Amino acid sequence: MTGDVETMERLGALREALYREIEKVIVGQRAVIDELLITLFAGGHVLLEGVPGLAKTLLISTVARAMDLQFRRIQFTPDLMPSDITGSEILEEDQATGQRLFRFVKGPVFANIVLADEINRTPPKTQAALLQAMQEREVTAAGRTHRLQPPFFVLATQNPIEQEGTYPLPEAQLDRFMLNIKIDYPSLEEEMQVVTRTTGLAADEVETVVHAEEVLRFQELVRSLPVASNLVEYAVRLVRLTRPGTEDAHPQAEEYLSWGAGPRAAQFLVLGAKARAALDGRPTPSLDDVQAVAAPVLRHRLVTNFHAEAEDRGRDELIATFVEAAPFRG
Repeated sequence: MTGDVETMERLGALREALYREIEKVIVGQRAVIDELLITLFAGGHVLLEGVPGLAKTLLISTVARAMDLQFRRIQFTPDLMPSDITGSEILEEDQATGQRLFRFVKGPVFANIVLADEINRTPPKTQAALLQAMQEREVTAAGRTHRLQPPFFVLATQNPIEQEGTYPLPEAQLDRFMLNIKIDYPSLEEEMQVVTRTTGLAADEVETVVHAEEVLRFQELVRSLPVASNLVEYAVRLVRLTRPGTEDAHPQAEEYLSWGAGPRAAQFLVLGAKARAALDGRPTPSLDDVQAVAAPVLRHRLVTNFHAEAEDRGRDELIATFVEAAPFRG
C-alpha cells in the first residue's frame, strides 16, 4: 500500500511537470491535455475532433517527447493500404549463403504513440488493420503475429468540416476509442499568444519527465484502484439510459436516439474515473469523476436520429440530461 501511495504522489507531480513541458509549445488546452493523460494512463485510445490549424499533431508529438515515447504519424488517404500501416514482408538474399528469405519490415504502427491523421479518409479495409492493432495490441502479417511494444496509444483525428470523399468509421471501430475529445478554438488571449510564439524565435526545448516503464507502472496503478459498488451501478445505469427500445431508456433517448451505448461505455466510465482520481492523487474515484468523463466517453457511442437534427439537440446536451437523470445511491 505504501508503494501505491508513493506511485500516486509521483503521478500527481508528474502531471504538473507534463503541464510545464507541454505549455512550452502549446498554449492553453488544459482540458484536452487532461483527457489525453486520462486515456493514456487508462491504457485506452482517443478520437480527436477539431478543425484544421488547432495544433493537434503538435500537441501529440509534444506529449510524446515529454514522455520519451516513440511517436509516429500516419496520414490516412484513400490509397493507403493495410501494409502501409502494419508493415510487410520483403524478400532478401543472404550474401553469405545466397539463400533467399522473407524478412518482416515493421510499419509505423510499431510505436508507442501513433497519430492516425484524418482516419476517416481511408477505406474500411485499411481502417480494419488499425482496428486489430488497437484491440489486440498485435499485428498479423503473412500468417505471423507480431506483438506491439507497450505502452501503445492510438490517437486518431477527424475533420468535422469536410465530409466529401470520406469513409465514416463503423460503430464497431468507434467503440474501440475510449474517449472522443473535441478541440475548440482558443480564446482571444490564447490566440494572441499563439501568434506571438509562432512568429518569433524557436520555442524552449521540451524535456523528458517520464519514461515508458513508468507509464506502464502508472497504468497498473490505475487498474488497481478500488471503486465503490454504487459508483459502478451509477455508471451502468447511466449507460442503460441511452438505449432506445429498452425498459431502462430515458424518454429523450427514445425520442432523439437511434442507438445507444454498449457495455464497453460503462467500463470506460469507471476506468476513466479511476485515471482522473489517480492523476489528482486520490486513492478512489468519486461521482464527480464519472460525470466528468461522461461526455467524452459517450458522445461517439450515441447515434442521433432525424428528430434530434430537426430540433438541434446535440449529443453533449443529451448526455448532460442523462447524467442528471441517472440514479445514484449515496
